[in-house]
Amino acid sequence: MSDALRRFKSEIFQGLANPTRIAIVELLRDGELSAGKLIEKLGIEQANASQHLSVLRAKQIVVSRKVANQVFYSIRDHALIEVLDILRRYFYSQLSSTVSMLRQAAKQEPKARIGTPR
Repeated sequence: MSDALRRFKSEIFQGLANPTRIAIVELLRDGELSAGKLIEKLGIEQANASQHLSVLRAKQIVVSRKVANQVFYSIRDHALIEVLDILRRYFYSQLSSTVSMLRQAAKQEPKARIGTPR
């Protein structure tokens, strides 16, 4: 794999390295939204949203277009949604493995007697 491709991937992950930015991208999954609608749905301050949207634009994750006094945002390439969906599946896979491991450990843990310290 070339260094240029690795740098590109790194830039995308840096752009997504914040839960609010991931939430923005997920909100845009079904199509374009105005900045005002994103702020409303996220429940964050306008200044905070502007900072996150600026990062997403700089990393070329979202694109914007202005209509009168409103700015609308959309995902530049929906392939990114597939990446986020894969990460969700990976999260649930890891969670499932951890739960299984905890259940197994709980079965092996000797039962504590009432009134007797372990």
